[in-house]
Amino acid sequence: MRLSRYFLPVLKETPAEAQIVSHQLMLRAGMIQQLSAGIYNWLPLGYNVLRKVEAIVHDEMQRAGAIPILMPTIQPADLWRESGRYEDYGKEMLRIKDRHERDMLYGPTNEENVTDIFRRHVQSFKQLPLNLYHIQWKFRDEVRPRFGVMRGREFLMKDAYSFDVDQAAAEAAYDNMFVAYLKTFKRMGLTAIPMRAETGPIGGNLSHEFQILASTGESAVYFDAAFEDVDFSAETFDVEVLKSLYAAADDKHDAAACPVPPERLKSGRGIEVGHIFYFGTKYAEPMDAAVIGPDGETRPVHMGSYGIGVSRLVGALIEANHDEKGIVWPESVAPFRVGLVDLRPDDATAHGLAMELYGKLEKAGIETLLDDREERAGAKFATMELIGLPWQVTVGPRGAKAGKVELKSRRSGETVELGPDALLQRLGA
Repeated sequence: MRLSRYFLPVLKETPAEAQIVSHQLMLRAGMIQQLSAGIYNWLPLGYNVLRKVEAIVHDEMQRAGAIPILMPTIQPADLWRESGRYEDYGKEMLRIKDRHERDMLYGPTNEENVTDIFRRHVQSFKQLPLNLYHIQWKFRDEVRPRFGVMRGREFLMKDAYSFDVDQAAAEAAYDNMFVAYLKTFKRMGLTAIPMRAETGPIGGNLSHEFQILASTGESAVYFDAAFEDVDFSAETFDVEVLKSLYAAADDKHDAAACPVPPERLKSGRGIEVGHIFYFGTKYAEPMDAAVIGPDGETRPVHMGSYGIGVSRLVGALIEANHDEKGIVWPESVAPFRVGLVDLRPDDATAHGLAMELYGKLEKAGIETLLDDREERAGAKFATMELIGLPWQVTVGPRGAKAGKVELKSRRSGETVELGPDALLQRLGA
């Protein structure tokens, strides 16, 4: 993509309303624009990252055996009345009426909807296990939406729902998602710490939340250093060992009662990005979602739900990956892998080399943002540092005449001069 033809409304100054780093940088880097309190337009750069995060979530969910569907944002209130949650959910639910005065709602979650899908089509235990998921926009009317996409009212969420014949099978499905979550976050370059959590309005008695470590995190977390030694490329995991490792938020951590030796206890600040629940027959019983079991008897199915805040993750990634100059994207979620700076578009040699490299990188499938604007060098470098692409390639008149370009790693800051062929080889083109 040529920056002269792209839409990237970067800001020089930090907007006064932005209180945390990710909100500040997303606004400054032209990733989002606020439309209303807690509701944002996703501009091209931000939308690109959002889709990268979404693609990883899709991939890991399907690797774990979950099947993608798509449920609507608007739901009939009658489904929620069946489960008993319509009146209980609170003011966070946006309740609306259609033209026929029927009660509707903008879905904050989808347990009722997916249970209705299940009960219409599944009758036998032989059709189990089943895990259905989607990635869809949700709405929760927060009293004080703040921190940009970290706590907005409208947000993109992955929610999966498992259906099993009994508790043992349901807990196996829960463990499967537990591991899938750890793998998902690791692919984004994040260290995720799972810890036992309250079930809240979802219900049930088994729940874990996943906190990713970031220096600007919302709360302190304490955890066993063994988490950092897990090989996430392995095909199998001892889930019970993982679940038994100590982890606690600051409000639950008791130094006197902590079972982890001081030399193995680590701490950091965490941001919640995922939450999983096993809630048994909480929805199946009132909504009559049942199957014929192996004994010929009809029984309610056991369910679990598994959420990942996809849009929230974009903010969390920035909280975990930034410096004083701007964002530092992990390669797996970067909006572009390479930022190619054409220092002098008016210089035939430099511009010609920049265009040649741009064409070869694009042909090799390496997403490249070419800064071909008639702009001073300092402004071009500042933009590249701000948007944080993993690799920065600079082509200037002096280097071009010598057949050299500069390659810089955004994360380490290391630079090296290379010939064009060596550069393309280094970047995998």
